[in-house]
Amino acid sequence: MNATTASTSGAGASSGSSASLAALPGSPLSEPYTRQAPGALDRLAKALYWPTMAVIALASLYLVFMLYAAGLTSWALGVLLLFGAGFAVYLSKAGFAYRYLFPGVAGMLLFIAFPLAYTTQIGFTNYSSAHLLSQERVREFLLDQHDTVLESVRDYRVHGAGGEFRVVLRDPANGMAQFASPPLALRQGTKPVDVAMQATGPADATLGLPLTLKELVEHRQALAQLRLRLPGESGGTAATGGTGETGGTGDASTLRYLGLREFGPIRPHFEEQADGALKRVADGALFRPDASTGYYEGQGAAAGTHLAPGYKVMVGAQNYKRMLFDAEFRGPFLSIFGWTVVFSLLTVVFATAIGMMLAVLLNWEDLRYRTTYRTLLFLPYAVPGFISILVFKGLFNQNFGEINAILDALFGVRPAWFADPSLARTMLLIVNVWLGYPYVMILCTGLLKAIPSDLYEASALAGAGPLTNFFKITAPLIIKPLSPLLVSAFAFNFNNFVLIALLTDGRPDYLSTKIPAGQTDILVSYTYRIAFRDSGTDFGLAAAISTLIFILVAGMSLLNLRLMRNANR
Repeated sequence: MNATTASTSGAGASSGSSASLAALPGSPLSEPYTRQAPGALDRLAKALYWPTMAVIALASLYLVFMLYAAGLTSWALGVLLLFGAGFAVYLSKAGFAYRYLFPGVAGMLLFIAFPLAYTTQIGFTNYSSAHLLSQERVREFLLDQHDTVLESVRDYRVHGAGGEFRVVLRDPANGMAQFASPPLALRQGTKPVDVAMQATGPADATLGLPLTLKELVEHRQALAQLRLRLPGESGGTAATGGTGETGGTGDASTLRYLGLREFGPIRPHFEEQADGALKRVADGALFRPDASTGYYEGQGAAAGTHLAPGYKVMVGAQNYKRMLFDAEFRGPFLSIFGWTVVFSLLTVVFATAIGMMLAVLLNWEDLRYRTTYRTLLFLPYAVPGFISILVFKGLFNQNFGEINAILDALFGVRPAWFADPSLARTMLLIVNVWLGYPYVMILCTGLLKAIPSDLYEASALAGAGPLTNFFKITAPLIIKPLSPLLVSAFAFNFNNFVLIALLTDGRPDYLSTKIPAGQTDILVSYTYRIAFRDSGTDFGLAAAISTLIFILVAGMSLLNLRLMRNANR
């Protein structure tokens, strides 16, 4: 009965509201609609949406085309796949669910997976400062090496001829115009242009003013492509104003651009043979490309020599074998690896001991001014690390540092912190512990708050002292959640490049090593020296060591995840 009444009354109210709306013909409420009408900005955005997408697509295709035209086929394919996936995700309804996931995945592939794969690939090559180029580039470079035939060098001038230009060669004896070219457009190009020179006659006496130095600079790229062939000399067929690629590299009748004032013949150092070898013109020695060394290796009488520069080739696991089996390299490498592990481990141990001890002391409620103490002890973590490192570098200075001044006043000693290997390593540990203990102190302070006070009260009733409380209650309860963070700290110090680079720069160095190595270097700073400093910039070897470091750090990360999983159970 009540439900029927309520239904009837509800229907009556609905009928009444509809009637009232119908009585207001000018009201927007009288027209039913499901969403607000789009504004001018919404209409503009909708109108510009597809044109904007078209512009982005065209720009992407242009970028892909430029990469492909530059010979970077793999890069062009990668960029095409990346942009294609982005358009598929954001322009299709089927990819709607992946729109928030795509940026993260693309970023991971672009900034993590790709550098890792590229570095690993370099580790299997001989890529270095001596093997930077491809074999084709090296061959072109060697074939371009030449000597200038100085006695046949001629001065030249370029004269305007309407909308074109004429190159005029001067007689070395009297400086008068001797040979002139037909009118040339002097367009920039990539292929040599053979030009048949003609002896000057009466018609050439009315040549216009020569181009100024500034105008010659503007046309120097086009002038560099000219091959001027003198009349009455052998040297190949010349095409007047043509774009042939005929050589004439070694004959005296062909003059090449030597600078803003001179053309002259050249004498090449090498000639290419039909089988791909290079013949040295001076002595006829042959050099063949060797895929195992990345050099053009000498044959016959030139055996044991090679042509520089070399080119990049795949060498397989040679860099990894070098780390393990090359005695001159293995010794310093294993010492640096061992020091890296010891440095990281001792830093974590000392920083944890000091940070945990300070956290326990500052957790004592009866300690006065403990907030002030906590603030002061936190300062090493608040100051930027590189500033603290540079300050310590001054403090440890052997001659002017405050630390040696104090030690000299108290004990009469001035330790050579930067010259003695043991002292240098001790200095690194002191500075790194100073920088790291506040982090552990903060972690332990938070973990101590989670320990129930009832445990300490029960321990006090049992007559236990502070040491018993620490080893039986505090340490066991905080070490388990602290373990994953300590593993992370170990991995961080394993790659603590900034400390080594700013404080010791890896010095002092090992003596009599094939590759310069420092006794305070850790793996990451050693790799940096190999790749970019005084070790011949051996990128392949550095990439192999970087891959090894990645494997070690990845193992630590897996251990960290397992410890975190166990801590959460």
